Amino acid sequence: MFFLTPVLVAVVCILIVWIFKNANGSKEKMKEESRARTEARPWVDEDLKDSTDLHQAEEDADEWQESEENVEHIPFSHTRYPEKEMIKRSQDFYELLNKRRSVRFISDDQIPMAVIDNVIKAAGTAPSGAHTEPWTFVVVKDPDMKHKIREIIEEEEEINYMKRMGQRWVKDLKKLRTNWIKEYLDTAPVLILIFKQVHGLAANGKKKVHYYNEISVSISCGMLLAALQNAGLVTVTTTPLNCGPRLRVLLGRPHNEKLLMLLPVGYPSKDATVPDLQRKPLDQIMVTV
Repeated sequence: MFFLTPVLVAVVCILIVWIFKNANGSKEKMKEESRARTEARPWVDEDLKDSTDLHQAEEDADEWQESEENVEHIPFSHTRYPEKEMIKRSQDFYELLNKRRSVRFISDDQIPMAVIDNVIKAAGTAPSGAHTEPWTFVVVKDPDMKHKIREIIEEEEEINYMKRMGQRWVKDLKKLRTNWIKEYLDTAPVLILIFKQVHGLAANGKKKVHYYNEISVSISCGMLLAALQNAGLVTVTTTPLNCGPRLRVLLGRPHNEKLLMLLPVGYPSKDATVPDLQRKPLDQIMVTV
């Protein structure tokens, strides 16, 4: 018995070590498989990664795809400009966009809704993953609704400035003379809230995968900014930190939509000012290989 006890102890120890190694190996294997799934689907929104929702959405997408496989292709219409005209057009467009500034002093003068319709149609021409067009533009004109939006944003922004953002971030914003008070949310005649659809929703409740939805909507936002500048309007790009869920509920948007950006839109006020900032020169933003 005295001889067997150490042997049994040794066997038990070996078994424990073996079980521990295999358990760790299984965990590492699961992590590796999860990483592989993520890398194989770089387009997946964070809300769907490593979840049964992703698999269900992919199954539902197969059903949607069957009806879209036979989309007719038509001849592409294109205008090719002479070289000199092409250079001039590109220079003119650059000069137009180079005048774009983030303006926080916006007049309450009304703007034609036809212009808003057109700039949003322009934003809707943006490319999107598998042509899913995962964007919703909510246009707010009602003064009471604008003020409710302002109340939510200022409440959260004060907490952001005081606690969440950190001293470095607040210090970097100081030169822009911005804080949690957002008067332009009341004075701007129009607020445009851009929501990304993290997945599609069919009438029967099934989900459709929206590939690269955040990148697609971000491109659309850039085109919207260019369209607003082209129309002679101003805005300031705002991404209200921690306000998205409350604003989504306030505006009655479905659960598959998440706020990406808010744009107050209008004419600049007569006393509008902007920081005297300079943009990086071409040789600092472009590399030719």
